[in-house]
Amino acid sequence: MKITILGPAHPLRGGIAALNERLAKQLVTEGHEVNIVSFALQYPKLLFPGKTQYSQDEMVFNFQITQEVNSVNPVNWLKTGKKLRQAKPDLLIVRYWLPFMAMSLGTICKLVKKNGHTKVISIVDNIIPHEKRPGDKFLSNYFTKNVDGFIAMSRSVLTDLALFDTSKPKLFSPHPIYDHYGTIEPRETAVQKLKLDNQYRYILFFGFIRDYKGLDLLLEAFADEFFTQNKIKLIVAGEFYTDDSKYKKLIEDFNLADRVILKTDYIPNSEVENYFNAADIIAQPYKSATQSGVTQIGYHFNKPMLVTNVGGLSEIIPNGKAGYVVPPHAENIKEALIDFFKNNRAEKFIQQVKKEKDRFTWDKMTNTIYDLVENLVSKKSIQN
Repeated sequence: MKITILGPAHPLRGGIAALNERLAKQLVTEGHEVNIVSFALQYPKLLFPGKTQYSQDEMVFNFQITQEVNSVNPVNWLKTGKKLRQAKPDLLIVRYWLPFMAMSLGTICKLVKKNGHTKVISIVDNIIPHEKRPGDKFLSNYFTKNVDGFIAMSRSVLTDLALFDTSKPKLFSPHPIYDHYGTIEPRETAVQKLKLDNQYRYILFFGFIRDYKGLDLLLEAFADEFFTQNKIKLIVAGEFYTDDSKYKKLIEDFNLADRVILKTDYIPNSEVENYFNAADIIAQPYKSATQSGVTQIGYHFNKPMLVTNVGGLSEIIPNGKAGYVVPPHAENIKEALIDFFKNNRAEKFIQQVKKEKDRFTWDKMTNTIYDLVENLVSKKSIQN
């Protein structure tokens, strides 16, 4: 097929761009002609919480990426939609993760569908956002109206989609493993690269820091003296996308300054492997969630993980086998982490992590895409 992916890609950074790029690579490997239409302007500076939207990593791809969409310019939406309509891809795969993008992406999809040829499907990260704002429902309704079918990467999102549409086909396909962030190396090698003390063991909190990700819960859990007595430190690796003052105050109030390692600049792709290879366990104490790319980086590096039982996270980690699934409370997080280190669960969990990885291969996602397209073709044939 001739396939266009509509969504962020390099030089834009972040997990959504990373998935689009890796999906495009997989589709090319499977014999398709693929390009990505990305953003010329994704977020106005006023609305962007981080330091920069752009990656400094040098990357080479076997498909074309063009920066075309302006998220706040209706004239651009019409121009981009008309261009894609005339290009007539067999399939347009559009990423949806935030109601703010509904008008631009929805309008482009609406125009593309008018060519009577292109099937338009969406991989939906979130249909109900973590941080709610007035107008979210109206915007998501507008977007879903202009798409032919949906793929959700968690069953919770699949359920949420039914609140916006009850007739179009919807399939579930879990977030595949991020296997492009480097290679697995000995823990000692990674610790040395990060200039950390090899006598300590490390818990890793990784990714952009937003309030719903529960870093405050993890800091409270980590205040227990067990972690000091057993030479365990916490690495927080990722840029603050929220006010950092309350987190720094928690570190001060709990006397954690010498036990928490803050690496709160953006972590380049080339350095991700060092943090995961150095960690003994990955902690995701989220207060709300759908799915997370962090778990899929953890799987790539064969790391046990602690997640909370919110959204689709519990679908990814078998509790007590590849890690822990706990309520989003500091006490439960603390008890699980103490159990992990006190009872030396690492090796047992790592063996199970390796087995679980087979559930998250990229061909499973592309096969779901093909199934959805076949569903749409069959549906059209019946209607005709």
